[in-house]
Amino acid sequence: MIAPRAFQATRGYATSAVKVPTVLFGIDGRYATALYTAAAKKQALEAVEADLKQVKRVVEKDAKLLNFLENPTINRVEKKAGVRQLLSAGKYNELTKNFFDVLAENGRLYDTVKVINSFDSLMAAHRGEIQVTITSAKELEAKDVNKIKSFLTKSSFIGPKETLVVSNKVNPSILGGLVVEVGDKTIDLSVSSKVNKLNALLKESI
Repeated sequence: MIAPRAFQATRGYATSAVKVPTVLFGIDGRYATALYTAAAKKQALEAVEADLKQVKRVVEKDAKLLNFLENPTINRVEKKAGVRQLLSAGKYNELTKNFFDVLAENGRLYDTVKVINSFDSLMAAHRGEIQVTITSAKELEAKDVNKIKSFLTKSSFIGPKETLVVSNKVNPSILGGLVVEVGDKTIDLSVSSKVNKLNALLKESI
């Protein structure tokens, strides 16, 4: 398998002079980092990001295409031809086209969505964005979301140059309260969590 480093070297994607905003692990992280580095050198980060978002939209809407990418019985030559046909339908950056060629050559097209998600993480870090997910038993009103956002902005969780990107997820099983995920940190203020702790204490006392 040709590693992402070889992808960088053979296609002029040297990593020098490019500061990667965050370290990602796993194969998808390595490929995403290689693409980020190449795009940064070419000053094409936003263009490549837009390309990948478009590819992801197409893949998620087309079950046959997703199966084509993930099917291990289809050989690499067919997959390379297929993904080239996909990209020929739009005005994609050459870096994007070359990158998908490499994924096809390395038999990694089944990681397409994972690589795109990893690239999204790099771009969010590049812009200083912190993903915040607020889970509640029922959908929150905008004023409540803004209060939580204001509190987090003033907290030690957020740096001075960081921006919050907040989403509200509904999960009735938490019964009430909130579960707030800030980056890789979790603040569990749910009723279900308190009930579970109470149950645990009762079991210990029996």
